[in-house]
Amino acid sequence: MAFKPGKETNSIHQFKVEALNGGKIDFSAYKGKKILIVNTASECGYTYQYEGLEALYEKYKDKLVVVAFPANNFGGQEPGTSEQIQAFCHGGKYNVSFPMAAKVSVKDSEVDPVFQWLTQKNKNGVLDANINWNFNKFLLDENGKLLQHFQSKVEPLSEAIVHYLK
Repeated sequence: MAFKPGKETNSIHQFKVEALNGGKIDFSAYKGKKILIVNTASECGYTYQYEGLEALYEKYKDKLVVVAFPANNFGGQEPGTSEQIQAFCHGGKYNVSFPMAAKVSVKDSEVDPVFQWLTQKNKNGVLDANINWNFNKFLLDENGKLLQHFQSKVEPLSEAIVHYLK
């Protein structure tokens, strides 16, 4: 994952990451929309949340983009290759249409720069967050500033998230 330093050091818009399909996700392309970043895993008890994430994305896509980051940090629950993850998420039961980044690490010494920024107040300027399982959610405003962190149990269509989109 490439970190692109720039004048927007307190904005997610400074990042460009590899997409699951091999392209690039440039967060600056989402200026003017809220962004919900989620660390995901295909074999997790919370995997069903893909359905809610897709429904949230479809309902609010004029003002929100969801970006999933598959990660294998918790219980080995995302062991697949990019191709396997893509087949699982984009086909079959969940059929997600929102952008998905290439598999990353969201914790420990290998943590991806996006997740360093999301979880460290000294980088994002807003809050420190501890990712303790899959399907943690980070909501950012239209300017790429961090608004809130939600733990796994917070459902994508919960009022805690949706009230930011009304």
